[in-house]
Amino acid sequence: MTPSDPLADGDAAAALTLFTQRAPLIHCLTNEVVQALTANVLLALGASPAMVVAPQEVAQFSAVADALLINVGTLTADRRDSMAAAVRAARAQGTPWVLDPVAAGALTFRTDFCRQLLREAPAAIRGNASEILALAGEGAGGRGVDSRHDAADALAAARDLARRVNTVVAVTGEVDYVTDGERLLRVPGGSPLMARVTGTGCALSAVVAGFCALPGDRLILVASACRVMAGAGQRAAAAARGPGSFLPGLVDALWQAAQAAQA
Repeated sequence: MTPSDPLADGDAAAALTLFTQRAPLIHCLTNEVVQALTANVLLALGASPAMVVAPQEVAQFSAVADALLINVGTLTADRRDSMAAAVRAARAQGTPWVLDPVAAGALTFRTDFCRQLLREAPAAIRGNASEILALAGEGAGGRGVDSRHDAADALAAARDLARRVNTVVAVTGEVDYVTDGERLLRVPGGSPLMARVTGTGCALSAVVAGFCALPGDRLILVASACRVMAGAGQRAAAAARGPGSFLPGLVDALWQAAQAAQA
């Protein structure tokens, strides 16, 4: 396994404090299944989510947001056009944007679009191991949105992708790994329950986008976003009776973490 370093607790705490102080406005072009959870996660952390999707509005709104999320989970031709316009507007304003390549490798339309977007300088890419392998051209993808690989299986591909695109790549799973092509950080934690409900990974990508809006070392900022979500998942799972009670517990745990960061 490629050597990795743990993210320092102090770095994650400092990043979360700055996040709550800045309260970034995050433009989420995300899939229809997870919009409510994504918004609630961002609100719990003190950020401002917006789900503007109309082709006539995305460029205007993306230009004033602090960060942009592109999640291709429920991709259509119209959404592809909206996403491309939003990315162009974000780049013109110097606004960081994050790609979540949901099910890349499993379906040609979304895989081709995600690879096209790699030319548009994403600030970060967040995906599971199968998605990252497929995006790097080293795998056929997972079973739909489910990964067929462990995060550690995609470390070499993630590093190569980060170098080639000049970005930060987060490979998430039982242990999360974040790389800028040279350095590699690991973020343990989370809970198996996070894979038994819809949208925790997609919501994490929105949090990553918000952390990318902050000043500082982007590798540490992206890893800090992963740590915030993993820690909240761990705390929520300890009190949950199953997936149904886990999800509101996750939002509560994120809110509690944000409140503690402001104290």
